[in-house]
Amino acid sequence: MSRFLWLLLMLFPAYSFPQDNLHKLQTDTLSLLFIGDIMGHDSQIKSAYDAETGTYDYDENFMYLKEEISTAGLCIANFEVTLAGPPYKGYPSFSSPDELAVACKNSGMDVFALANNHICDKGLKGLNRTLTTLDIIGVQHTGAFRDSADRSARYPMIIEKNNFRLSLLNYTYHTNYYPPPPPAVVNLIDTVLIKRDLACAKQDSTDFIIVFFHWGKEYDTVPNDKQTALADLCFRYGADAVIGSHPHVLQKVVWQKDSSGKDRFAAYSLGNFLSNQYWRKVDGGMMLKMTLVKDGDETTIDDAAYILSWVYRKQEDTGRTYHILPCSRFENDTGFFNEEFQFKKMKLFIDDSRKLMQEQNQNVFEYFLQKDAMQ
Repeated sequence: MSRFLWLLLMLFPAYSFPQDNLHKLQTDTLSLLFIGDIMGHDSQIKSAYDAETGTYDYDENFMYLKEEISTAGLCIANFEVTLAGPPYKGYPSFSSPDELAVACKNSGMDVFALANNHICDKGLKGLNRTLTTLDIIGVQHTGAFRDSADRSARYPMIIEKNNFRLSLLNYTYHTNYYPPPPPAVVNLIDTVLIKRDLACAKQDSTDFIIVFFHWGKEYDTVPNDKQTALADLCFRYGADAVIGSHPHVLQKVVWQKDSSGKDRFAAYSLGNFLSNQYWRKVDGGMMLKMTLVKDGDETTIDDAAYILSWVYRKQEDTGRTYHILPCSRFENDTGFFNEEFQFKKMKLFIDDSRKLMQEQNQNVFEYFLQKDAMQ
């Protein structure tokens, strides 16, 4: 109790504090950051390798966004590779060095959504090694499990932070090697299963329910009917936010309230966060920022915005390097780029993305970062 409140109670013991003020004293906030597809193509593996030490290092990939990621209260990303061990391989059957996940953690990422079409690329052994490695380095994960008992113990995922209790559900449209190798379990999109899991999340008395989908048509910037129908179903059965990955391009973000005032927040595709896909519209994505406010027993979204990011494939004397750039910090900095065409590629991505978001988004706008002193 503060000294001021103690003095008031001593002087005016019968004084009744207004209930509104008590509620304000109990208000909590939590910032969330959602990140799209993290991939590991062959050229990325080559770029991360240090021939002198025989080791891999991906930390420089995230150096220009580390502050934004690490300062979020909770960061959730789609991790679209396996950690199956050597030999390391990119598309079509991904196995990245463990150091990719370590660098993600070093940058500030907290949770990986693993229900995606590549999680079974290296079979049961690769899936299990991925889960074990993430457990060892301390990254939480959901969507893929060693067996049904593992799923029962871990799912729906409960995350407790800043006096918030969140549920995270995660599903994929398919896996490239189908069915998932038994006894492993990968959450596939099934409306009966999703309704049952949402009911469990509500029974767990969570403050906010997030459903992370791997869905949609690749390279299509407009969500299809299946995506919108699934999002609507989730909202009807208790979800507060639906986040999407897989198309590798941006799709719209819609923030609405239903007739009862409950949030309905849908980001249909966050695009690529890190990959070697370099053609138009797939060479970047967005980080989605959201602030939750808990006032007593009620949790709502206080604000939301997106940060455009672009993958700079920088050609140097020693080879290619990869840097994820926050677009608003670099869009006027021609001197940062060693090749003019790279700057023009980033500008084209920015123009395409802003046009799409301005035309299709509802109540969610771009967040502009100040120029970074690291440059």
